[in-house]
Amino acid sequence: MFEGFEQQQIETSGATINLVTKGDGPPLLLLHGYPQTHVMWHHIAPRLAGEFAVVAADLRGYGDSSKPPGGDDHGGYSKRTMAQDMIAVMAALGHERFAVVGHDRGARVAYRMALDHPERVTRLAVLDVIPTYNVYEDVNRLVATAYYHWFFLIQPYDLPERLIGADPEYFFRTSLERWGGGLETFGEEALAAYLRAFSDPAVIHASCEDYRAGATIDYQLDAEDFGSRKIACPTLALYGRFLDALGALDYWRQWCDDVAGQALPCGHFLPEEAPEETYAALRAFLAAVDG
Repeated sequence: MFEGFEQQQIETSGATINLVTKGDGPPLLLLHGYPQTHVMWHHIAPRLAGEFAVVAADLRGYGDSSKPPGGDDHGGYSKRTMAQDMIAVMAALGHERFAVVGHDRGARVAYRMALDHPERVTRLAVLDVIPTYNVYEDVNRLVATAYYHWFFLIQPYDLPERLIGADPEYFFRTSLERWGGGLETFGEEALAAYLRAFSDPAVIHASCEDYRAGATIDYQLDAEDFGSRKIACPTLALYGRFLDALGALDYWRQWCDDVAGQALPCGHFLPEEAPEETYAALRAFLAAVDG
């Protein structure tokens, strides 16, 4: 799936990050979402590597990256901490300034990175998310039904870990079917890679810590920033049908100085459900000349 890419593992101050790299040109960081790994970019990354120096990484706690403890306050999986991992990774690769594209949890890491490190992020693309603060502030019946896992995964240790761990394949497969198209959308090779990673009890626990951090420290960080500072770099919001109906672009306008948005004809997993449309939108955005 990543022919010609080089796999590396880079030590940061708090984690070991697994990644693949390929290409020359402007540096571009790709960050995956739940419950996946960097493999989710298998349709997109090889094409982008023709024009960009692509880095597709596993977030801490996911895939083949390390799974450090979350701590009593879940701060080990705050998006600020996870963003700092990626700042360190890109610096180790020689990229002080770079564009970043994130899907789902990766998008939350990416927008926190743009807020905390505006001097590093040249362009930001967020795929099928609205900011964490707004999800919790504006939750209603539709959001609670569609995002039920937000309220399940944040329950105290080790309730969700035990329930998921009893049959991780069932939870994983039904989650992908619920949020996206049929499983055939993803392909057997990608599904096998995701399931291998997700079946690890350490990944199940770390991913719960990721969501617990979302409901606590990430929400608090967002609340502090909401209305007081904005994402300065050009931003692209892409989203599927559900977030289009929720008015995703209106949310991002509250957070960004310069944002454009576009709905794609798919569910949650844009790079795999609508790879052509996703690639075209990303390439046009990333190739644009600032100013």
